[in-house]
Formats: sequence, structure tokens, C-alpha cells
Amino acid sequence: MLTFDELKKDRELINLIDWEMTPELAVRMYLEWGNIWARGEDRKHVVRSKSDYSIYFVVNCWARPYYIYLIKRNSEDATELAKFELPKRFEKPVCELKGVYALEGELKEWMKEELNVT
Repeated sequence: MLTFDELKKDRELINLIDWEMTPELAVRMYLEWGNIWARGEDRKHVVRSKSDYSIYFVVNCWARPYYIYLIKRNSEDATELAKFELPKRFEKPVCELKGVYALEGELKEWMKEELNVT
């Protein structure tokens, strides 16, 4: 599993990240096949075969320390590609309640800046 510093150096992997994918959408796509409409923008979020996958971030807020994971998911498996601690300044706005969350708002913008994504 990659650290944050290792991830920063892996441009090929960074370019594969789906910044719009959320944990909820990943479940709908890969674990509940057929529960997604294939219209307009949603076309890029349609699973056609077991070889389709998404790479996306999740924030795990179940217990301290809180972690950000980079996940690769297909219809059969979810693999953790990277794991690093959520910066303290994002704990209160992101992890107010226990759960697993998508990157949003300032955290998402910070992550894109750190990974040099435009």
C-alpha cells in the first residue's frame, strides 16, 4: 500500500483517479449492477464487464486516527492502493459523524492541489 508521498510520485495512478466517484456510487455501480441509469454524464459510470473498475478516495471516520484511502473497486473486489492520515484541520468538518465519506469541498481541493491535479 502506498503512502501519501509515494502516491504523489505516481503520476500514472493519479491520472486514473475518478474525482467524482463516491463510496455510495461505487456500491451502486459495482455491488448493485443495474441500479444506475446510462444517460448523459452517467454513461461514464456504467459497468459493462468485470474488467471495469474505478479508482477513488474515501475518508474513514470510524475511529481515530482517521484515514484517507485510495480504493480500486470492480464488481468482485475492493483493493486499498494507498492509506494516509486525514490532516487534523479536516477532522471536524469531515468526521463530525462516524462513517465513510467521499472527498468533498476544501478537502477535495486540497488533495487535488497536493497531487498537482488541475
